[in-house]
Amino acid sequence: MGLLWNPESWSQRLAELQAESGDLKDAPLRRDVRSLGMLLGEVLREQVGDELFAQVEELRLSTIRRREAEAQTGNEAAISAAEHAASAMSLVHQLPVDRALLLTRAFGFYFELINLAETNHRKRRRLALQLSGAAGKQRGSLAGTLRAMERVGISAAEALEWLRKVLVVPVFTAHPTEVARRSVMFKRRRIGELLEQLDRIPVPQENLARLEEQVLAEITSLWQTDEVRSRRPTVYDEIKMGLDYYDVSIFATLPSLYREIADALNAAYGLTIEAHELPKVLEFGSWIGGDRDGNPFVTPEVTRNAIQLAREHLLHFYDGQLQMVIDLLSTSAQQMPVSTALRERLDEYESRIRTAESQAYGQFFEFELYRRFLICVRARTRQTMNSSAPLAAALARPSTLAEAQEMLVQVLPGYTSAEEFAADLSILRESLAANRGLRIARNLIDPLLLLVQTFGLHLHTLDIRQHAKQHAVALKEAIADTLGKKLPGALSPETANILETFRVIAEVKAGCTPEAIRHYVISGATCVEDVLAVVRLGRLAGVRLEGTEARDGQHRDPGVMPVPLFESIEDLRNAPEVCRELWARPDYRALLASWGNTQEVMLGYSDSNKDGGMLTSTWEIFRAHRALHEVAREAGLHLRLFHGRGGTVGRGGGPTHRAIFAQPLDSFDGQLRITEQGEVLNFKYADVVLAERNLELMIAASLDSLARPNARDPQGHFTGVLLPEWEQALDRLSTLAYECYKRHILDDPGLLKYFGQSTPMGELEHAKIGSRPSKRKGSLSLDTLRAIPWVFGWTQSRLLIPAWFGVGYAVEQFLAEGGSITTLTTMAKEFPLFIDLIRNVEMGLGKVDLGTARLYSTLVEDKELRKRIYCEFEREYHRTMQAVLQITRQTELLQNNPVLARSIKLRNPYVDPMHLIQVDLLRRKRAGEDTPEVNRAISATISGISAGLRNTG
Repeated sequence: MGLLWNPESWSQRLAELQAESGDLKDAPLRRDVRSLGMLLGEVLREQVGDELFAQVEELRLSTIRRREAEAQTGNEAAISAAEHAASAMSLVHQLPVDRALLLTRAFGFYFELINLAETNHRKRRRLALQLSGAAGKQRGSLAGTLRAMERVGISAAEALEWLRKVLVVPVFTAHPTEVARRSVMFKRRRIGELLEQLDRIPVPQENLARLEEQVLAEITSLWQTDEVRSRRPTVYDEIKMGLDYYDVSIFATLPSLYREIADALNAAYGLTIEAHELPKVLEFGSWIGGDRDGNPFVTPEVTRNAIQLAREHLLHFYDGQLQMVIDLLSTSAQQMPVSTALRERLDEYESRIRTAESQAYGQFFEFELYRRFLICVRARTRQTMNSSAPLAAALARPSTLAEAQEMLVQVLPGYTSAEEFAADLSILRESLAANRGLRIARNLIDPLLLLVQTFGLHLHTLDIRQHAKQHAVALKEAIADTLGKKLPGALSPETANILETFRVIAEVKAGCTPEAIRHYVISGATCVEDVLAVVRLGRLAGVRLEGTEARDGQHRDPGVMPVPLFESIEDLRNAPEVCRELWARPDYRALLASWGNTQEVMLGYSDSNKDGGMLTSTWEIFRAHRALHEVAREAGLHLRLFHGRGGTVGRGGGPTHRAIFAQPLDSFDGQLRITEQGEVLNFKYADVVLAERNLELMIAASLDSLARPNARDPQGHFTGVLLPEWEQALDRLSTLAYECYKRHILDDPGLLKYFGQSTPMGELEHAKIGSRPSKRKGSLSLDTLRAIPWVFGWTQSRLLIPAWFGVGYAVEQFLAEGGSITTLTTMAKEFPLFIDLIRNVEMGLGKVDLGTARLYSTLVEDKELRKRIYCEFEREYHRTMQAVLQITRQTELLQNNPVLARSIKLRNPYVDPMHLIQVDLLRRKRAGEDTPEVNRAISATISGISAGLRNTG
């Protein structure tokens, strides 16, 4: 076999990269897919033998032929499709469990590799757009947004003012939707890096051969690695996985992203502005180690350690960056002077050393004052890491440079704030800039300054989250005993845990990074008392919730803000009045004043979808968003919304730029927080190029939503204006969709039984995806079932109910009542929220596979229940598909999204075998074969199907 990536000519390879459309553009992706498939085949034959490889091919061909027959019409085609389906099912049923596991792994690994190829192609197309100059014209690009603003007459000063209002805060969560183990993710990245190297032009043949051999070795290693966890990950595992993304992409992304903003301002307005002088537009947050809602493994000690691990991770990174700058910044005072400010600062540090310079620095850096200064700065950051250890006056005379620098760590104080650290770096930068070293400053110091401005000394804020019901019980218990005639007894473990959590918050706030905890998220908030309970519990535990400015040697403390999370449809509807009442209280207004008259409110997308369905959830969140801003304006407050979006469409996911831009007009002040969770983290942050694009999309969408250049353009579309007739239509559609959802989902007594038996929801625990249990305490119900397993089950069985159910009925009834299809088609072209809704519904419908869903329905024991519920689902699917086609003026689903349509079509025949194996294994388990081997094999099918659909839940 010749080299798989060896081109006929390098000019042809370059032409592929430069192609803007047609087959040539996708040729590299096809080559990667074909080559990786061939290498996987080679690994399978080598590792498990020709017989298994033959079974893989037999099963693959059976499912492909079934699909081909189903695409045709007539009795003959139907008979052929049934024969191929029966043949495939018979083959699967005869497999021993260990063989079923190997076959599942083979198909699952194919998708692992295909997903890597597609990710590499996304990066390749990003590069192609940059080469052609089209990247700046892309919707969602910063350059494109700024050009649109300039074109409609928004001045440079206005543009900068809008930009100063933008602050995007991605918040990483450990919501259990990432199936892959951390080890597997490392191997994915390694193969991705090799694919990127194979894209370089030109590459000598011997290097191509070496790279191909390395890819083969990595696939072999991946095959020999357990892709399914043998134990549930601990919270510490999840914390480490979250921290990995900073090293993988985020640290490297930030400087280039800010340079891109500066370049875009220059291109659109001719502004010359240094990257480090730009307003801060990004911060990061995390729930991992702070979210204890329903997770008994997130203890006060875990929260304390999560903050310390994040801090240490960041400071170790700073240490490495400072050492790199020390190595590279070799400017000598004999060649170029330093500023007076730097000289004075260095003298101040050296005066603390109490020994000769030769002992402090060895025989090094006699004239290299910048290096001396940076050595002192690095010593201070290292002492910051060791801030809890007592300072030593001095060490014995050092014999090496490393030991000499260790002495400085002992005698120089650690930084007590990020501002102190940034001030030292600014002194250094200004000295370089004033002494003909501006280029050096831009390349070596500015990136570090930007990182310090973004991450401080804490890396990210850690949100604390707990359910309102837990607070109510704890507060009642903590106070009740003190009012009784008897002496108080011991607190329950749950109440003691909550109070200890608040004590940990107080402890963190008393340290040198009080900004590490700023928000306390209250799940299931329904009333004012739910917010006040957090204030009262905080007071009991000694937490100062008010924000304070830095004075008398005390750090600036932003305080702790209770953040109510409104999740159900009813709670979303009540949210504006709840907040009106809360914000009218004089005692709470005093707290608000200390937070800069700012309040954060969180909106829950996942649970509102589970509670009301796709259309009603989307519309009620929009209405709550708009009404909350109106109430905030009446109260004279700044409102920042925290969007609890999931990864999948059924949990509020979907394209980020569209969702941000679809916010209500005049109901966005530029700041937003948004959850990033599960497999979405890997999809968006697994690589520097992808992370930069994702962050750029969020910043550009925020800027676009603030400035609304479309609204100033006489020919503009997507202005965000909601016409009265459109609002009336959405109100009616929402009411109708909710009626349908309530009748067939919420109020159907057999629905939960159907769901449990027709999906692998019960097996999610065996997949050991996350540390958190899949349901809240209490008997299983739609209320106690979390949104993730709800979406997960329907996704695995290929019905994806949360993504579309009720939409078709609503549209059909709306039109039957005299509603205008023209109104709906116009909204689908002009109103951002409806555009986003219809496209997301269409995407969900595109992934539905009724043939597969029908197979899963056969797992339901009660035949009448099975027939009744499945037939209703199928009817509503066809109604919804017809509605989407009518509204979008298409003849088939995804007609306007051929890339996704082709991807689903190509993937289906390879996902089918894993569905067959999963259904067969579920039957065996429910018939009594409930063994560790069967559960492991089912877990492998869950992992493989998730990879095939690029979604878990």
